[in-house]
Amino acid sequence: MVPALRYLSGACSRARGGFPGGFSAACRPAQGRPWPLCQGGRRASTRSFDVVIIGGGIVGLASARALILRHPTLSIGVLEKEKHLAVHQTGHNSGVIHSGIYYKPESLKAKLCVQGAALIYDYCKQKGISYKQCGKLIVAVEQEEIPRLQALYERGLQNGVQGLRLIQQEDIKKKEPYCRGLMAIDCPYTGIVDYRQVALSFAQDFQEAGGYVLTNFEVKDIEMAKEIPSRSKDEMKYPIIIRNTKGEEVQCQYVVTCAGLYSDRISELSGCNPDPQIVPFRGDYLLLKPEKCYLVKGNIYPVPDSRFPFLGVHFTPRMDGSIWLGPNAVLAFKREGYKPFDFNARDVMDIIIKSGLIKLVFQNFSYGVNEMYKACFLSATVKHLQKFIPEITVSDILRGPAGVRAQALDRDGNLVEDFVFDGGVGDIGNRILHVRNAPSPAATSSLAISGMIADEVQQRFKL
Repeated sequence: MVPALRYLSGACSRARGGFPGGFSAACRPAQGRPWPLCQGGRRASTRSFDVVIIGGGIVGLASARALILRHPTLSIGVLEKEKHLAVHQTGHNSGVIHSGIYYKPESLKAKLCVQGAALIYDYCKQKGISYKQCGKLIVAVEQEEIPRLQALYERGLQNGVQGLRLIQQEDIKKKEPYCRGLMAIDCPYTGIVDYRQVALSFAQDFQEAGGYVLTNFEVKDIEMAKEIPSRSKDEMKYPIIIRNTKGEEVQCQYVVTCAGLYSDRISELSGCNPDPQIVPFRGDYLLLKPEKCYLVKGNIYPVPDSRFPFLGVHFTPRMDGSIWLGPNAVLAFKREGYKPFDFNARDVMDIIIKSGLIKLVFQNFSYGVNEMYKACFLSATVKHLQKFIPEITVSDILRGPAGVRAQALDRDGNLVEDFVFDGGVGDIGNRILHVRNAPSPAATSSLAISGMIADEVQQRFKL
């Protein structure tokens, strides 16, 4: 059994057939062929699945793909609340294929990231998806950072990261001519890719294997079907009813949730533990003007400080040739709040009342103030960037896109660092698996995560 996965049991049978609601092919996969079912149809449509995956981001789609490739006779459906797939965390991340150097040895993050990076590279080669293995330098610019850099190097070796080496100033200049630093870790296995393109390719694989994708299906309720005379014996094979905000329903035997920013709420809807709570952190990026992109060749990262929860501002090349600078990390007042003034009252109340955010703020007060300051004043961010590339000036940058990270937080104000997967108790809890905390490097790790989820689903649900 995979550690941290529990409470799942049950049996499964096959069901396949059309969707009586007239769902339309409103979306398109990566190669332009229409998906068989993609958008919610008329009110109160009903469909029975063996397994339903809630969430159409990269982890949900990879998991759906893994399940149907292993169990091609099962009826499997993906439910996504948006009109299109992979539009939130998957569509707003930096696009980095991480090597696995940062994570605690023997943690799920470390194991799955190293495995997942190899799988992503192989998958992209197989599917003809463009990527660049441009490498990364983690650069110490101050003498006091060198011991931390050396410790990080040792951690990377323990995690089995390929090709790591410590390099000095002259080799830094060979890799990044405009970067200054005293010492760096060269991570040649780090790369970049468009993760939304990868996710849509997963969706295409899933549907070509017979899976169903239902968009515009925002889950409102998860409950057990009542045993009443009007329900046929066949209907009772699928005892879980998932209902959306429009009154449409699907029925299923088992559920896997990959709900990202809403993972705690979906867990609570199913009667399972709402903890750890999700606290949204917005990361704002800056853009290097096109005429200055020659300053950066690969990823350039600072040495992380273990006293603070995030990696710090870094330089990230993109597949389109642009260079992203950032991100910062500031509290978002809406779970999908990509703009500074986006606000949702329920999201804010959950942050204040249910999470341990107040304790986190007190523990990291100076860090939080500094991040807010950098978010407001470009000159503060540029001053930090100049530690690595002195030639950059305020006139060389533009404000860019933003993403929102679904960070799990415990009641004591501690960031939940590792992936969290669990189920629950009771009629629904025994038939459900929650992917509770899958922040970065979840995109890199998506194929490895999906394999682990498929193993656990198979074992616990007796597929």
